[in-house]
Amino acid sequence: MDKRITVPAVRAMKGVKRIGMITAYDYPSAKVADAAGSDIILVGDSLGMVVLGYPDTLSVTVDDMLHHTRAAVRGASHALVVGDMPYLSYHVSIEESVRNAGRFIQAGAHAVKVEGGKPSRIRVIEAILDAEIPVMGHIGLTPQSVNTLGGFKLQGKNLDDAHRLVDEAQALDQIGCFAIVLECVPSELAAMITERVSVPTIGIGAGPACEGQVLVFHDLLGIYDGHTPKFVRRYANIADDMRAAIEHYLADVRDGSFPDDAKESFHAASADELRALYGEGVVIEMPKAK
Repeated sequence: MDKRITVPAVRAMKGVKRIGMITAYDYPSAKVADAAGSDIILVGDSLGMVVLGYPDTLSVTVDDMLHHTRAAVRGASHALVVGDMPYLSYHVSIEESVRNAGRFIQAGAHAVKVEGGKPSRIRVIEAILDAEIPVMGHIGLTPQSVNTLGGFKLQGKNLDDAHRLVDEAQALDQIGCFAIVLECVPSELAAMITERVSVPTIGIGAGPACEGQVLVFHDLLGIYDGHTPKFVRRYANIADDMRAAIEHYLADVRDGSFPDDAKESFHAASADELRALYGEGVVIEMPKAK
Protein backbone atom coordinates (compact mmCIF):
# COMPACT_ATOMS: atom_id res chain seq x y z
CA MET A 1 0.00 0.00 0.00
CA ASP A 2 1.25 3.48 -0.85
CA LYS A 3 1.78 6.20 1.75
CA ARG A 4 -1.10 8.07 3.35
CA ILE A 5 -3.38 10.02 1.02
CA THR A 6 -3.42 13.71 1.90
CA VAL A 7 -5.83 16.60 1.38
CA PRO A 8 -3.67 18.11 -1.41
CA ALA A 9 -3.53 14.68 -3.06
CA VAL A 10 -7.34 14.45 -3.07
CA ARG A 11 -7.63 17.94 -4.52
CA ALA A 12 -5.14 16.99 -7.25
CA MET A 13 -7.33 14.04 -8.29
CA LYS A 14 -9.69 16.50 -10.01
CA GLY A 15 -9.92 15.39 -13.63
CA VAL A 16 -7.17 12.81 -13.11
CA LYS A 17 -8.45 9.96 -10.96
CA ARG A 18 -11.90 8.88 -9.83
CA ILE A 19 -12.15 8.86 -6.05
CA GLY A 20 -13.47 5.93 -4.04
CA MET A 21 -14.85 6.90 -0.63
CA ILE A 22 -16.36 4.55 1.95
CA THR A 23 -18.39 5.59 4.99
CA ALA A 24 -17.17 3.43 7.86
CA TYR A 25 -17.72 3.75 11.57
CA ASP A 26 -15.26 1.60 13.50
CA TYR A 27 -11.87 -0.12 13.55
CA PRO A 28 -12.73 -3.37 11.71
CA SER A 29 -14.75 -1.74 8.92
CA ALA A 30 -12.18 1.03 8.42
CA LYS A 31 -9.41 -1.57 8.36
CA VAL A 32 -11.18 -3.56 5.65
CA ALA A 33 -12.03 -0.44 3.61
CA ASP A 34 -8.45 0.77 3.92
CA ALA A 35 -6.95 -2.58 2.89
CA ALA A 36 -9.25 -2.64 -0.13
CA GLY A 37 -7.75 0.64 -1.34
CA SER A 38 -10.26 3.33 -0.34
CA ASP A 39 -8.98 6.82 -1.02
CA ILE A 40 -11.12 8.40 1.69
CA ILE A 41 -12.87 6.98 4.74
CA LEU A 42 -15.72 9.12 6.00
CA VAL A 43 -16.78 8.59 9.59
CA GLY A 44 -20.34 9.70 8.86
CA ASP A 45 -22.99 10.88 11.27
CA SER A 46 -25.21 8.31 9.56
CA LEU A 47 -23.77 6.05 12.27
CA GLY A 48 -26.74 7.32 14.26
CA MET A 49 -29.04 5.21 12.12
CA VAL A 50 -26.66 2.47 10.97
CA VAL A 51 -24.85 1.72 14.24
CA LEU A 52 -26.74 3.40 17.10
CA GLY A 53 -30.31 2.73 15.98
CA TYR A 54 -31.55 6.32 15.92
CA PRO A 55 -34.30 7.29 13.44
CA ASP A 56 -32.10 10.00 11.88
CA THR A 57 -28.78 11.79 12.35
CA LEU A 58 -30.07 14.57 14.61
CA SER A 59 -29.49 12.70 17.88
CA VAL A 60 -25.81 12.09 17.18
CA THR A 61 -23.45 14.02 19.46
CA VAL A 62 -19.89 15.23 19.04
CA ASP A 63 -18.80 12.67 21.63
CA ASP A 64 -20.47 9.89 19.61
CA MET A 65 -18.60 11.02 16.52
CA LEU A 66 -15.25 11.39 18.25
CA HIS A 67 -15.52 7.89 19.76
CA HIS A 68 -16.10 6.35 16.32
CA THR A 69 -13.57 8.60 14.60
CA ARG A 70 -10.80 7.44 16.94
CA ALA A 71 -11.69 3.82 16.23
CA ALA A 72 -11.74 4.31 12.45
CA VAL A 73 -8.45 6.21 12.49
CA ARG A 74 -6.79 3.25 14.20
CA GLY A 75 -7.97 1.03 11.35
CA ALA A 76 -6.80 3.22 8.47
CA SER A 77 -3.14 3.49 7.52
CA HIS A 78 -3.59 4.64 3.91
CA ALA A 79 -6.89 6.45 3.40
CA LEU A 80 -7.62 10.05 4.29
CA VAL A 81 -10.01 10.01 7.26
CA VAL A 82 -12.76 12.64 7.35
CA GLY A 83 -14.87 13.24 10.45
CA ASP A 84 -18.49 14.26 9.91
CA MET A 85 -19.47 17.19 12.12
CA PRO A 86 -22.90 16.38 13.61
CA TYR A 87 -25.95 18.51 14.20
CA LEU A 88 -25.41 21.48 16.57
CA SER A 89 -21.62 21.10 16.43
CA TYR A 90 -21.30 24.03 13.98
CA HIS A 91 -24.68 25.75 14.24
CA VAL A 92 -24.41 27.81 17.43
CA SER A 93 -21.34 30.05 17.21
CA ILE A 94 -18.26 30.33 15.07
CA GLU A 95 -15.97 29.93 18.08
CA GLU A 96 -17.70 26.73 19.17
CA SER A 97 -17.72 25.43 15.61
CA VAL A 98 -13.97 25.86 15.27
CA ARG A 99 -13.37 24.24 18.64
CA ASN A 100 -15.50 21.24 17.72
CA ALA A 101 -13.75 20.88 14.37
CA GLY A 102 -10.44 20.95 16.21
CA ARG A 103 -11.57 18.10 18.44
CA PHE A 104 -11.93 15.92 15.34
CA ILE A 105 -8.36 16.70 14.32
CA GLN A 106 -7.16 15.93 17.84
CA ALA A 107 -9.01 12.61 17.57
CA GLY A 108 -6.90 11.74 14.53
CA ALA A 109 -9.11 12.83 11.61
CA HIS A 110 -7.35 14.60 8.75
CA ALA A 111 -10.33 16.77 7.80
CA VAL A 112 -13.97 17.43 8.68
CA LYS A 113 -17.15 17.45 6.61
CA VAL A 114 -19.73 20.22 7.06
CA GLU A 115 -23.22 20.22 5.56
CA GLY A 116 -24.66 23.21 3.71
CA GLY A 117 -23.52 26.15 1.64
CA LYS A 118 -25.70 29.12 2.55
CA PRO A 119 -23.92 32.37 3.55
CA SER A 120 -24.09 31.73 7.30
CA ARG A 121 -22.55 28.28 6.77
CA ILE A 122 -19.87 29.74 4.51
CA ARG A 123 -18.75 32.04 7.35
CA VAL A 124 -18.42 29.08 9.71
CA ILE A 125 -16.45 27.05 7.18
CA GLU A 126 -14.15 29.99 6.50
CA ALA A 127 -13.34 30.17 10.22
CA ILE A 128 -12.64 26.43 10.38
CA LEU A 129 -10.37 26.71 7.35
CA ASP A 130 -8.64 29.68 8.95
CA ALA A 131 -7.80 27.40 11.87
CA GLU A 132 -5.87 25.19 9.40
CA ILE A 133 -8.52 22.48 9.43
CA PRO A 134 -9.38 21.07 5.97
CA VAL A 135 -13.08 20.97 5.15
CA MET A 136 -15.07 18.78 2.79
CA GLY A 137 -18.32 20.46 1.73
CA HIS A 138 -21.69 18.73 1.41
CA ILE A 139 -24.74 20.07 -0.44
CA GLY A 140 -27.95 18.76 -1.96
CA LEU A 141 -29.77 16.46 0.43
CA THR A 142 -28.22 17.37 3.77
CA PRO A 143 -29.63 14.88 6.31
CA GLN A 144 -29.24 17.25 9.26
CA SER A 145 -31.80 19.49 7.52
CA VAL A 146 -34.33 16.69 7.10
CA ASN A 147 -37.04 18.53 9.01
CA THR A 148 -36.60 21.69 6.94
CA LEU A 149 -36.47 19.71 3.69
CA GLY A 150 -39.56 17.70 4.61
CA GLY A 151 -37.84 14.34 4.39
CA PHE A 152 -35.09 12.57 2.49
CA LYS A 153 -35.95 13.93 -0.95
CA LEU A 154 -34.22 14.65 -4.24
CA GLN A 155 -32.88 18.21 -4.27
CA GLY A 156 -32.36 20.67 -7.13
CA LYS A 157 -35.37 19.56 -9.14
CA ASN A 158 -36.61 23.05 -10.03
CA LEU A 159 -34.69 25.91 -11.58
CA ASP A 160 -34.37 28.05 -8.46
CA ASP A 161 -33.06 25.17 -6.33
CA ALA A 162 -30.66 24.14 -9.08
CA HIS A 163 -29.24 27.68 -9.29
CA ARG A 164 -28.93 27.78 -5.51
CA LEU A 165 -26.95 24.54 -5.43
CA VAL A 166 -24.61 25.73 -8.19
CA ASP A 167 -24.02 28.95 -6.23
CA GLU A 168 -23.40 27.02 -3.01
CA ALA A 169 -20.92 24.68 -4.71
CA GLN A 170 -19.00 27.58 -6.21
CA ALA A 171 -18.94 29.38 -2.86
CA LEU A 172 -17.56 26.28 -1.12
CA ASP A 173 -14.96 25.95 -3.85
CA GLN A 174 -13.91 29.59 -3.64
CA ILE A 175 -13.39 29.62 0.13
CA GLY A 176 -11.14 26.54 -0.02
CA CYS A 177 -13.06 23.30 0.55
CA PHE A 178 -10.92 20.49 -0.89
CA ALA A 179 -13.87 18.40 -2.15
CA ILE A 180 -17.66 18.64 -2.24
CA VAL A 181 -20.18 15.86 -1.62
CA LEU A 182 -23.30 16.07 -3.81
CA GLU A 183 -26.15 14.04 -2.36
CA CYS A 184 -29.42 13.16 -4.09
CA VAL A 185 -29.38 15.70 -6.91
CA PRO A 186 -30.22 15.13 -10.58
CA SER A 187 -27.37 13.67 -12.57
CA GLU A 188 -27.41 16.58 -15.03
CA LEU A 189 -27.11 19.13 -12.23
CA ALA A 190 -24.24 17.20 -10.65
CA ALA A 191 -22.45 17.20 -14.02
CA MET A 192 -22.91 20.97 -14.29
CA ILE A 193 -21.58 21.57 -10.78
CA THR A 194 -18.63 19.25 -11.40
CA GLU A 195 -17.66 21.31 -14.46
CA ARG A 196 -17.95 24.61 -12.61
CA VAL A 197 -15.83 23.90 -9.53
CA SER A 198 -12.08 23.42 -9.28
CA VAL A 199 -12.20 20.62 -6.69
CA PRO A 200 -13.46 17.04 -6.94
CA THR A 201 -17.14 16.30 -6.48
CA ILE A 202 -18.10 13.11 -4.69
CA GLY A 203 -21.55 11.80 -5.44
CA ILE A 204 -24.09 9.78 -3.53
CA GLY A 205 -27.24 9.51 -5.57
CA ALA A 206 -25.89 12.17 -7.92
CA GLY A 207 -25.07 10.19 -11.06
CA PRO A 208 -21.87 9.14 -12.81
CA ALA A 209 -20.47 12.57 -13.72
CA CYS A 210 -19.13 13.17 -10.21
CA GLU A 211 -15.40 12.58 -9.88
CA GLY A 212 -15.85 10.29 -6.90
CA GLN A 213 -18.52 8.18 -5.27
CA VAL A 214 -19.32 7.30 -1.66
CA LEU A 215 -21.37 4.46 -0.22
CA VAL A 216 -21.89 3.28 3.33
CA PHE A 217 -19.88 0.16 4.25
CA HIS A 218 -22.98 -1.61 5.55
CA ASP A 219 -25.04 -0.76 2.46
CA LEU A 220 -22.64 -1.94 -0.21
CA LEU A 221 -21.97 -5.17 1.69
CA GLY A 222 -25.63 -5.87 2.42
CA ILE A 223 -25.08 -6.14 6.16
CA TYR A 224 -28.66 -4.99 6.70
CA ASP A 225 -31.52 -6.50 4.76
CA GLY A 226 -33.97 -3.61 5.15
CA HIS A 227 -34.76 -0.77 2.74
CA THR A 228 -32.05 -0.08 0.17
CA PRO A 229 -31.98 3.42 -1.37
CA LYS A 230 -32.12 3.62 -5.15
CA PHE A 231 -28.56 4.92 -5.37
CA VAL A 232 -27.04 1.96 -3.50
CA ARG A 233 -25.51 -0.94 -5.39
CA ARG A 234 -25.08 -4.00 -3.20
CA TYR A 235 -21.90 -5.93 -3.88
CA ALA A 236 -22.63 -8.67 -1.33
CA ASN A 237 -25.36 -9.91 1.00
CA ILE A 238 -23.32 -10.38 4.14
CA ALA A 239 -26.41 -10.31 6.38
CA ASP A 240 -27.48 -13.68 5.00
CA ASP A 241 -24.07 -15.20 5.69
CA MET A 242 -23.95 -13.67 9.18
CA ARG A 243 -27.40 -14.97 10.07
CA ALA A 244 -26.66 -18.45 8.72
CA ALA A 245 -23.37 -18.63 10.63
CA ILE A 246 -24.99 -17.59 13.92
CA GLU A 247 -27.85 -20.04 13.44
CA HIS A 248 -25.28 -22.80 12.81
CA TYR A 249 -23.36 -21.83 15.96
CA LEU A 250 -26.50 -21.82 18.12
CA ALA A 251 -27.53 -25.22 16.75
CA ASP A 252 -24.09 -26.63 17.60
CA VAL A 253 -24.31 -25.24 21.14
CA ARG A 254 -27.75 -26.73 21.68
CA ASP A 255 -26.92 -30.19 20.35
CA GLY A 256 -23.65 -30.30 22.29
CA SER A 257 -21.32 -30.46 19.28
CA PHE A 258 -19.66 -27.15 20.21
CA PRO A 259 -17.12 -27.01 21.67
CA ASP A 260 -15.39 -30.17 20.49
CA ASP A 261 -13.56 -31.82 23.38
CA ALA A 262 -10.44 -32.49 21.31
CA LYS A 263 -10.15 -29.48 19.00
CA GLU A 264 -11.69 -26.61 20.95
CA SER A 265 -11.06 -27.45 24.60
CA PHE A 266 -8.09 -27.37 26.95
CA HIS A 267 -6.91 -30.30 29.09
CA ALA A 268 -4.50 -30.88 31.90
CA ALA A 269 -1.08 -32.06 30.74
CA SER A 270 -0.89 -35.09 33.00
CA ALA A 271 -2.62 -37.16 35.65
CA ASP A 272 -0.18 -35.74 38.22
CA GLU A 273 -1.47 -32.22 37.47
CA LEU A 274 -5.04 -33.38 37.96
CA ARG A 275 -4.18 -34.93 41.32
CA ALA A 276 -2.37 -31.76 42.37
CA LEU A 277 -5.36 -29.64 41.45
CA TYR A 278 -8.24 -31.76 42.70
CA GLY A 279 -6.76 -34.22 45.14
CA GLU A 280 -6.35 -37.98 45.14
CA GLY A 281 -9.32 -40.10 44.26
CA VAL A 282 -11.35 -37.36 42.58
CA VAL A 283 -12.96 -38.52 39.34
CA ILE A 284 -13.75 -35.80 36.77
CA GLU A 285 -16.33 -36.61 34.17
CA MET A 286 -17.27 -34.45 31.22
CA PRO A 287 -20.97 -33.46 31.15
CA LYS A 288 -22.95 -35.26 28.50
CA ALA A 289 -24.71 -33.31 25.78
CA LYS A 290 -28.44 -32.98 26.29
